[in-house]
Amino acid sequence: MSLEEPLKFAYWVPNVSGGLVTSDIEQRTDWGYEYNRDLAVLAENSGFEYALSQVRYTASYGASYQHESTGFSLALLLATQRLKVIAAVHPGLWHPGVLAKFIASADVISGGRAAVNVVSGWFKGEFTGLGEPWLEHDERYRRTEEFIRVLRELWTNDHAEFRGDFYRIHDFDIKPKPVAAPHPEIFQGGNSTAARKLAGSVSDWYFSNGKDFDGFSEQVSEVSGYAAGNGRTVRFGLNGFLIARETESEARAVLREIVDKANVEAVEGFRSAVAQAGKSTSDSKGMWADSEFEDLVQYNDGFRTKLIGTPEQIADRAIEYKRRGASLLLLGFLHYLEDVEHFGKHVLPIIRAKEQDLARGAATPEPLGV
Repeated sequence: MSLEEPLKFAYWVPNVSGGLVTSDIEQRTDWGYEYNRDLAVLAENSGFEYALSQVRYTASYGASYQHESTGFSLALLLATQRLKVIAAVHPGLWHPGVLAKFIASADVISGGRAAVNVVSGWFKGEFTGLGEPWLEHDERYRRTEEFIRVLRELWTNDHAEFRGDFYRIHDFDIKPKPVAAPHPEIFQGGNSTAARKLAGSVSDWYFSNGKDFDGFSEQVSEVSGYAAGNGRTVRFGLNGFLIARETESEARAVLREIVDKANVEAVEGFRSAVAQAGKSTSDSKGMWADSEFEDLVQYNDGFRTKLIGTPEQIADRAIEYKRRGASLLLLGFLHYLEDVEHFGKHVLPIIRAKEQDLARGAATPEPLGV
């Protein structure tokens, strides 16, 4: 990305009960619609451009209740004016033609603000519990590539055609077409080699689990290489759990309390389930493949990004991630309404000021630890 372009911010929509950490610590966050409607309005007025609705279909790992992601995303789009809402979806549980139609309608209704995050699947129990086949890891990503290609084809072609191993489309036309040009943005996560190659082939955005500086740089380099080989470019988003306090010691104390009060049974259950992801790959390289217990308390390794400290410290880390290729930071919080408002008032202005320095070529801070 250009260093002159402002860093974008997204937040994890808490449409799933239990908050964003698997811990018994108090979380003044609610999974209901009214809370999330107010949060979405607050977020877009606090500098957030995107929100990502989570996808869970059944009670699991501290998340007893869930709102379905696409319907919930549309509700949030209707409640806001500028916020882009990304619905997480699973190939294998959606047909791409049906999803393409839903998202096209949502995009038209919202004036071009709908997007998707295509999740290849880590929770085997959701598929087998619904009687759907559970594919081997790399096969899931092969299906996802076809899924995304079908979405693009249906959104951009009046006589859509596609013939693959998983999907076949013949002379199919959906109207209205989406407002967003050339089509709604397509996000995709996953840390495995298959996921990285997929991003280089078809995705607009690659979401990384929480990473330190070097880990993120390695992903940016590899995915960008795959994209260049396909004559494409990919933008990068990075997950992080943000704890901003007046002092670093206060912020660290909150992190310690989160981990000390972790719901051990839920975290271990999640650890067992995600063994279907990174560790199941041929090279054991992928989502959660090297995650420790503390990492899994925030189930997308958000603590690893280390957005924990004073507003100034968090801003410095955000700028360094931008320098290393991040166009977007996807954030989770403990107490959403309070923390999102605090971010907009006390952290984001510092980031914007440091971005101006960066764009002018001002001297960067001393190298930060990883």
